[in-house]
Amino acid sequence: MPNVTAPLARFVVTARLDDVPANVRHEATRALLNWLGCAIGGSHAEAVDLILTALSEFTGPEQATVVNCNRRLDLPSTALVNAVSSSVLDFDDTHLRTVIHPSVPVASAAVALAEHLSATGAELMHAFILGVETECRIGNALSPRHYDAGWHVTATCGVIGAAAACCKLLKLDALRTTYALSMAASQAGGLSEMLGSMTRMMNMGHAARNGLMSAWYAATGLTSSDCAIEAPRGFANAFSSEVDFSEIVDGLGETWELALNAYKPYPCGIVIHPIIDGCLELRARHDIRPDTIDHIDVSVYPLVLRLTGNPSPA
Repeated sequence: MPNVTAPLARFVVTARLDDVPANVRHEATRALLNWLGCAIGGSHAEAVDLILTALSEFTGPEQATVVNCNRRLDLPSTALVNAVSSSVLDFDDTHLRTVIHPSVPVASAAVALAEHLSATGAELMHAFILGVETECRIGNALSPRHYDAGWHVTATCGVIGAAAACCKLLKLDALRTTYALSMAASQAGGLSEMLGSMTRMMNMGHAARNGLMSAWYAATGLTSSDCAIEAPRGFANAFSSEVDFSEIVDGLGETWELALNAYKPYPCGIVIHPIIDGCLELRARHDIRPDTIDHIDVSVYPLVLRLTGNPSPA
């Protein structure tokens, strides 16, 4: 059996911000700024309002800030709500290789915890970088079979990334970080069937909350498996029919997945972006305007209709 969970935990514990290349730190700044902008933009969406109403019966002490809502909630609830608001507009960033939206679960958990702990900006940035590295490397190992099977990869891998980031902020040792990653792996879930519904954002919200709580549980002394990612009945083998464990541990600290992060020009899944680009190019090339739609060359009009998903005219 390969050895993955413990080495990954040791990397999270021993990694130093000074060893992170400047371009990766710059990308972390961009990703956190993008996350905040998305959270502000989505902060008053219907889904956020409904979740806040539902949580109002159960929330605990005011420990962290809900973005742009003039409210403070307990840590796990704040992480959940901010994950929903930062993903609801569908402008969240994307790790191109896996289509994970890395900032949503990791930043939502890490920012809430960093506020509660009064962590420095440097500590937050480093924890965020390590959380993204963790979730995306695990996503690399499971892709593409994991997503093809119907799992919502941002949620299933994001919960482990959120746990890694929070372990770094809590300054846990290697063993407790191993336990936290394992607990997070055991709480992974989220179906891609939920894409297009409000539950899509809840998948990410639960990943942020459960990742944070996994680190918190480990900090209090709760134990877990020390090989939950790679074990025969562990996360990777349960969630994917093909796994390349070398993707998780090879080159740790040498290559950085955050360098492959991308930002959306359009608020939708990146697989649709080429079609949008094509439609915009056709519009510019053929001077297509609403008031001239009846005068488009007949060879172009059916193509535009197909690209935009509209039915062909009778």
